[in-house]
Amino acid sequence: MLQGAVASLEQNKEQVNALNVFPVPDGDTGTNMYLTLSAAVREALQGSEDLAQVAAAASTGSLMGARGNSGVILSQLFRGLSQGLAGHSAAGPREVAQALVEASRTAYRAVMKPVEGTILTVARVSAQEAQKAARAGGDVEAVLQAAVNGAKEALARTPSLL
Repeated sequence: MLQGAVASLEQNKEQVNALNVFPVPDGDTGTNMYLTLSAAVREALQGSEDLAQVAAAASTGSLMGARGNSGVILSQLFRGLSQGLAGHSAAGPREVAQALVEASRTAYRAVMKPVEGTILTVARVSAQEAQKAARAGGDVEAVLQAAVNGAKEALARTPSLL
């Protein structure tokens, strides 16, 4: 799954660069996120197949490879995800949703002055939708699909929030 995310971000990094308007429209968000995610995946592939250990390795890799503000925030999302999955060799729908909530909370806490309409908003809404799906009895696939749908909806609203 992580390798697919890297491949997708590599293909779409220019589109993400174009979205970059906050805090400065410097057009490097996609590139920075791609480099950060690539570092996370490289580290995750080095170790165990245990879910908690893979998440911890991805967290370490993303922190060490973080580039720019977006990369640092992405590393904090990985940190929270890792904390949410700690102790789990596998995860069901509720664990996945809770890990996404923890990822969002960790990223918000890491930013001195969180601003809505940024990746923070997208992560929060994504986690909330995942939680709703888990509470409704959805399986892991349904929870992840709800997270993706929530992220897309939040992303579409971000320009009006900034």
